[in-house]
Amino acid sequence: MENNTNVNRGIKPGNIRLSGNEISRILEENIILRFENKKLQDEIGILAEEIKKFKNNTQKYPFPVATVRDVLEDGRIIVTINFGSEIVVTNRSDKKVQITDKVVLKNDFGAITEILPKSHQISLMNMDEKPDITYEDIGGLQEQKRAIKEVVELPLKNPEIFRKVGISPPKGVLLYGPPGTGKTLLAKAVANATDAKFIEVVASELAQKYLGEGGKLVREIFRYAKENAPAIIFIDEIDGIAHSRSGEVQGADREIQRTLAQLLAEMDGFKPLDRVKVIAATNRVDIVDNALLRPGRFDRLIEIPLCDYEGRKEIFKIYLNKMNTRDINIEELSRTENLSGAQIKGICTEAGLNAIRQNRDYVVWDDFANAIEKTEKNKMTNKFSIPVVQELYV
Repeated sequence: MENNTNVNRGIKPGNIRLSGNEISRILEENIILRFENKKLQDEIGILAEEIKKFKNNTQKYPFPVATVRDVLEDGRIIVTINFGSEIVVTNRSDKKVQITDKVVLKNDFGAITEILPKSHQISLMNMDEKPDITYEDIGGLQEQKRAIKEVVELPLKNPEIFRKVGISPPKGVLLYGPPGTGKTLLAKAVANATDAKFIEVVASELAQKYLGEGGKLVREIFRYAKENAPAIIFIDEIDGIAHSRSGEVQGADREIQRTLAQLLAEMDGFKPLDRVKVIAATNRVDIVDNALLRPGRFDRLIEIPLCDYEGRKEIFKIYLNKMNTRDINIEELSRTENLSGAQIKGICTEAGLNAIRQNRDYVVWDDFANAIEKTEKNKMTNKFSIPVVQELYV
């Protein structure tokens, strides 16, 4: 009885009693689990040691990343590393490299081991297969429409006529004038008329703060345009990278000048009858670098001025045809001077908002009168004047 008490010491009444076989099985399973746990711990230790070695090697010998600048005829490749330094390497990856590719080099900088995937297309450009703007959507500017048809549309649609006559059309066209006068719309309209891809970039965004980025983007834009011809490259605010150069050059200005130099090199690198045209726009033609205006570059300048009476009338008519109006005198509206196309659009929008504020679903004369008064006040607050430019011809 005492032996049973010793065996069962600590076991409360009602607990399940285990047989000898069951106890043996549990002990065996416990031994197996302990063994497997030890095995896993050993493997974890080995992996941890390998990770530690890998991290040490990576920190000691990081994999350099470079940008491909050129591919030589013998297959060797010029890449840029370390703040613009250039070296020549071989390609040991199984893929063909292209200019502007980001590549991984061996630790000794001798060869390319990997080509990094492009994370995205050029993020600073907007591409349109075919803009939906037509010449009919642009009021006035009849002379400007004729000029851009001659120097952009005709060479893209009928280059043979230039070959027969024996002349070369301009490679680039510079549209200049006050803001909101229709420069972008005109560029989109000619792209629509020629079924050309429309590639729009803002010049100031090309001058990246990182060394060489602006030039790389310019090369990529022109490469894309050539691969997708016919194409029109539209560079807005061109003065952002093409303003006249001063004597002293600061760090940011150096990058701007490199970007401009690449743009000039790209324009010099294609023929006038290639199916790529470049249209640029600026509000400040007086500060544009003369290097941009030399023959073979932007050698045709077209002024896009504020509309005259007939132009204002055409623009008002375009917007009024889309609005629900009552007793509006277009002739009277058009007598308001010194309005750009963008301001006329703004007047029509503000007149519509005035009607909505009055709980009406149609626009009356007073709505336009109030909108014009508001626009005139804004014009006085934000005056814009463009310097007179001598010896610029369409």
